[in-house]
Amino acid sequence: MTTTTLAVLVPLLPFLGAASGLLLGRTAPGFVRPLAVLPTLASLVLAVLVAVRQGGDQAIDAATELTPTGSVPIELALHIDGFAALVAVLVGVVATCVQIYSTGYLRDDPRYPSYAALVSLFTSAMLLVVYSGDLIVLLVGWEIMGICSYFLVGHYWETPEARAASIKAFLVTKLGDVPFLIGLFALATDAGSFRITKVLGTVASGGLHHPTLIALLLLAGVAGKSAQFPLHTWLPDAMAGPTPVSALIHAATMVAAGVYFIARLLPVFEASRAAMVVLAVMAAVTMVGSGLAALAQDDIKRVLAYSTIGQLGYMTGALAVGDRGAAVFHLLSHGAFKALLFLAAGVIIHAAGTNSLATMSRMRGLRERIPDAYWTMTVALLALAAIPPFSGFFSKESVLGAAEHVATGHTGHAPGAAGWITLVAGLLTAVLTAAYAMRLWLLAFHGRGAEAPDHGRQPLTMTVVLWVLAVPSLALGGLAYRSLPDWFDGRDLTPTLTTSVLGTGVALVGGIVTYAAWRHTTALASRVPLGAVAAHPEGDAGLVEAEAIASHTPAYGGVAYAPDPADPGRLLLGPLHRHAAVGFHLDAVYAALFVRPVQGGASLVRFLDREVVETYVRGAGALPRLLGAAVRRAQTGNVQTYVSALLAGTVVLAVAVLLVATGA
Repeated sequence: MTTTTLAVLVPLLPFLGAASGLLLGRTAPGFVRPLAVLPTLASLVLAVLVAVRQGGDQAIDAATELTPTGSVPIELALHIDGFAALVAVLVGVVATCVQIYSTGYLRDDPRYPSYAALVSLFTSAMLLVVYSGDLIVLLVGWEIMGICSYFLVGHYWETPEARAASIKAFLVTKLGDVPFLIGLFALATDAGSFRITKVLGTVASGGLHHPTLIALLLLAGVAGKSAQFPLHTWLPDAMAGPTPVSALIHAATMVAAGVYFIARLLPVFEASRAAMVVLAVMAAVTMVGSGLAALAQDDIKRVLAYSTIGQLGYMTGALAVGDRGAAVFHLLSHGAFKALLFLAAGVIIHAAGTNSLATMSRMRGLRERIPDAYWTMTVALLALAAIPPFSGFFSKESVLGAAEHVATGHTGHAPGAAGWITLVAGLLTAVLTAAYAMRLWLLAFHGRGAEAPDHGRQPLTMTVVLWVLAVPSLALGGLAYRSLPDWFDGRDLTPTLTTSVLGTGVALVGGIVTYAAWRHTTALASRVPLGAVAAHPEGDAGLVEAEAIASHTPAYGGVAYAPDPADPGRLLLGPLHRHAAVGFHLDAVYAALFVRPVQGGASLVRFLDREVVETYVRGAGALPRLLGAAVRRAQTGNVQTYVSALLAGTVVLAVAVLLVATGA
């Protein structure tokens, strides 16, 4: 079988699995789980074969015209280079792990068939984006992912949080997709084709007429899809969905699509130095802001959500300095340990019965209840904090090293300002990342107070997946950074001495300071007796995701919550804590600038429709009724009355005729 045929089957198999799962979900429920796992697993195997055959050599290109348009043709095209082959393997690994994990996590969920089918369709759409050689076909996968995320985030649709989060995710990403679509058409107009190879050829020959405008339009769509400032606000709220969905979105699909798109079309952005600086600023604000916000979150999944936003900031920062190798290297590394973090968090939520770190910090012995989650999450947090020799160290340091080269003038792929912005923000974010990683670990696993509840052992399908993902989280960086340059333009990804020392040093400082703050706050809190945990004023403390899974009553957001006096984040952030906890009020700003004006306009339109337009409509109907009533009164049935009226009318007409004749 040819490599092209194998590549076509990679996105096709999960799509067929999704269609079959939807058709057989009710009539043959016994086939639902095999149809969820096996097509995705087969797709992974084929993606590995494609990667082995591609081998980092010349890109695989194949195309056939999809439909004649009369102008710019649309082609069903493949373009598989080294990093596309590796990203497809990442998508397959994470999707397979998520499907296997979900068979245990949602084993009693009555909506599991539709959930599994949507996950398969989500996976198929991302693989279509990765392998596509035509921008319109890429856009199809791009939009299907947006639709799937709407349904998956809103899986627990009975709860207002899930409904609001799904709508918000859909609208915010669509807000970026509008300029993104305009940018694609402008790019194709200049290039005369939607084929990625022809677009890149046009860029190389200087054929783009408005590179800055096109790059900024495309960047708007990337900011929405990859949750970058200022369109990142949907991602923390998307935690209302099931935890496996969070792992899939954050590790290998949806948010990774934006970074992948820039990496694929990086020469388009490099054609405009202004666009590269804008990209660097966007990445810097995203990194630092998300790090501060993560340090103030109580919900364990929201901590990880802001962590994803920050790590995506590292990837866009690498792209801002013109190094797609470092960006995709961190994308691969991050995909492994972030999937592990979310899936381990799902086990913790199952065991603790809550999403709240404040509540977990009041539970003694939680790590003994779930040793698999404890050890694997420890590995993943070390990778997240970029502590050597874990995978995150090598990929994150390659980003900082690329920024250092640009900042010091050793390469001319990007403006020096972009290098300095990315380097300074990256080092500051390294401190914050280690701080919130240490805080999460301490609060989740080193609680004090009552014994942690015993909810029984976790399903084997959940715990095995954790150890599978722990392997690349530990070993991927050390094994890959020497061989990956052959797959990415031949760029050297070896960490430089300066950034390695600085990056590791600031990460250690962040972790040590957080630990010291925790010891200090714990000592102070130990003087106060532990009381009952207060319920969140806006929710029911019993309705948490763990109970939703067990009782089929999906709920999220109403976790048991009370401020934890032993939380080191409060001490470290000080007065900034309350602002960071709500994402620096960006949602309130959007509500004031966009939501309320739109609601006000809608209210005005409704008023005009009801009170003005309907008044004319009602009047148009009332006038004939009044005339009819007047005429009806004259119909008495008396012949004398009719003859009298006829004579009177005749007299009036005769008088009128005489008057007219006399006047003439």
